[in-house]
Amino acid sequence: MIDPPIDLDAHRGMAAQEAIEVRRQRLHEFQADQAALRRRQEELEKLLVAAPAETWPEAAAKAQYLIELFAVTPEAQDPRRKSLIAQALEDLSRLCDQAKGTS
Repeated sequence: MIDPPIDLDAHRGMAAQEAIEVRRQRLHEFQADQAALRRRQEELEKLLVAAPAETWPEAAAKAQYLIELFAVTPEAQDPRRKSLIAQALEDLSRLCDQAKGTS
């Protein structure tokens, strides 16, 4: 025999129901924001893949993007890797600035 599901919201006070509704709404907004972010990221990646870089700054921008993607992974949280990531991003930025100054 299967019992019907219990509606827990009916057993909560009004303030608790309102708090739950706010949390549900925030979760929905968060999920929508994450979906939009994924779509924008996919669009950016399509643009980055569409054609080879024509300049060093364009190539560096692709490398920076990939390094920043790696930087948020668990593997990148090691202090030595964090330092290496920061140095690599600084190097790319500095070299791009130099390349822009010589062109």
